[in-house]
Amino acid sequence: MKARRISLVASFLEALSAETGASSNTLTAYRCDLSDYEAHLRENGTDPLRAGQSHVRAYLAARGAQSLSAASLARRLSAIRQFHKHLYVEGRRRDDPTLAIEGPRRARPVPKVLTIEEVKRLITAAHERLAAPERSLRDRLAAARAACVIELIYASGLRVSEVLGLPKSTARTREWLVNVRGKGDKERLAPVSGAARAAMSAYRDLLQEAAPRLAAAPWLFPADSASGHVTRQAFARDLKLVASAAGIPVARVSPHVLRHAFASHLLQNGADLRVVQELLGHADISTTQIYTHVLSERAKAMVRDLHPMNDEDRG
Repeated sequence: MKARRISLVASFLEALSAETGASSNTLTAYRCDLSDYEAHLRENGTDPLRAGQSHVRAYLAARGAQSLSAASLARRLSAIRQFHKHLYVEGRRRDDPTLAIEGPRRARPVPKVLTIEEVKRLITAAHERLAAPERSLRDRLAAARAACVIELIYASGLRVSEVLGLPKSTARTREWLVNVRGKGDKERLAPVSGAARAAMSAYRDLLQEAAPRLAAAPWLFPADSASGHVTRQAFARDLKLVASAAGIPVARVSPHVLRHAFASHLLQNGADLRVVQELLGHADISTTQIYTHVLSERAKAMVRDLHPMNDEDRG
């Protein structure tokens, strides 16, 4: 019996490798998950060819009771689904016990969001670091770059990688929309505010003065790096310094948090969700909907204060 069970999994893994080109790490993960599943079935007097829907549910419940996360349970169920589908397709079973089983719901994490006032403080601190006369030219250049990237992300909602990969011609634009190539090599238009354009101009002037060799490079934010432009890690470090100067806990600030702020503040002020989706470059609107949490407190307050029948003193 044991050899039979091993051959079932081995057959499945061989087919998975041949059909999908799965990596050795992926195959190892499947082998581990399915071995655990088989062990549970064996302890309950059955095997993969005889297991029913109740056995699969019992396995997931048992591992959930052992504090396995929803993400891990979902991964286990995915492996089991594919295993039983293989057994059905190969004619080893006449049914698939996993068809009616729903995976565990995984809560989508709520994004960290800065308030409008906090973003203002962040931008003010960035420009104050730039204006400090006692700072060296090199430090002022770093401050100008940080201020420029902050202004651009908050004004446009671009991903930090999209901002750092902009061509230097972006600094010369007089338009309020720029063309950006984002994820999946897809192009979209992104807004650029007057403040962001002014920040780009100031930064490029300082770059030309402090590092003319770098200024000749094709990137808006050139650097001596493998990519030829400033890295996400380098900007993240600069951003932490600005957050500290603004009196904002550095753990609450990251490049992506600025993108969250762009979306959340637009929605908070009445922007259409579909428009925000297009500006962010999200393929699925459900991804954009995570930002609507910022409206919850505002909506509750509005109903509490404005609804004609919401009289808390009524009997």
